[in-house]
Amino acid sequence: MRAMKWTKQRLNNLFFFLGVAACVVMLFTFDVSFVELWDHLCHAGYWLIPIVGVWIIVYGLNAFAWKAIIEGNIQGKMPVSFWRLYRLTITGYALNYATPVGGLGGEPYRIMELSKDIDKQHATSSVILYAMMHFFAHFWFWFISIFIYLALVIVGDLPINVTIGTTLGIIVVFCLFFFYLFSKGYRNGLVKYVLGVVANIPGLKKWTLRFWARHSEAIENIDKQIAALYGQDTRAFYRSLVLEYFSRVVQSSEVMFMLLLFGIDCGGGWDGLTLTFLHSILIVAFTTLFANLIGFLPMQLGVQEGGFVLSIAALGLSAALGIFVSIICRVREIIWIAIGMALMKLKD
Repeated sequence: MRAMKWTKQRLNNLFFFLGVAACVVMLFTFDVSFVELWDHLCHAGYWLIPIVGVWIIVYGLNAFAWKAIIEGNIQGKMPVSFWRLYRLTITGYALNYATPVGGLGGEPYRIMELSKDIDKQHATSSVILYAMMHFFAHFWFWFISIFIYLALVIVGDLPINVTIGTTLGIIVVFCLFFFYLFSKGYRNGLVKYVLGVVANIPGLKKWTLRFWARHSEAIENIDKQIAALYGQDTRAFYRSLVLEYFSRVVQSSEVMFMLLLFGIDCGGGWDGLTLTFLHSILIVAFTTLFANLIGFLPMQLGVQEGGFVLSIAALGLSAALGIFVSIICRVREIIWIAIGMALMKLKD
């Protein structure tokens, strides 16, 4: 019996069914009944529109960041339209939500689709570079959020004690350590290093050696392209980093909308709204840190919810608010997974 050949169309269909299955699983894994879920949605009301809609901007910033990476990587005329990148960005993140691979499920799909526009080595290195940038920006978001917290402590808005201070100190060391690892990865390339790590996993050494023997030249070229962007096109590198960082800041708006929905505006006025937005940044920072530390779970089931409850409680707000925020964010994810799957089947 002849083995089935995995064509791009078949892979596309596999990714599509993964996303559809994720939507179904997520619908049936809420920590509340459908009656309670409906009550939460009714409570959100028209606020659900900006909560979902703000991600149009977030994904737009992500797509511009990826565009900067590709332009810096190929050192020539951009061969991919922005709208195609925007579509691949949304679909890629939809697959990331759906797969239990630490938020990396959409990367093979992006490589497969981008290789239709540029050669496979540049497509692979561009996707790897963007994935690295996405995580790199996460660490900057967490790192800067520590200083936002300390600034709010100074003005008397938030508390500080030994436990909080120790936790912040650990996060600083954690971020600095990964800044060092990222700098090594950007300077020397990443693929060879990852293969070296994989080779040390029991049972995978022979597979890794065979893979290296077949693809050594391509791997060398990909690592050279990764190192070249950091070493030669620093404008593209930092433009992508800034765009990715601000996508996290814009993402915090959805939490602010939900706080305002509950009448939490820190006294109102511009000062109150500014404080509320800064609180939202801190909530998103802690929640994403918590979720990424345990990111191997499919759709991060239960992890994101716990992160929201803990981070909101740490700011002196009720756990019920944390549950509401986590549920509405889960609904938003389902909506965008559905949009991503629909865009996957949309012809360019």
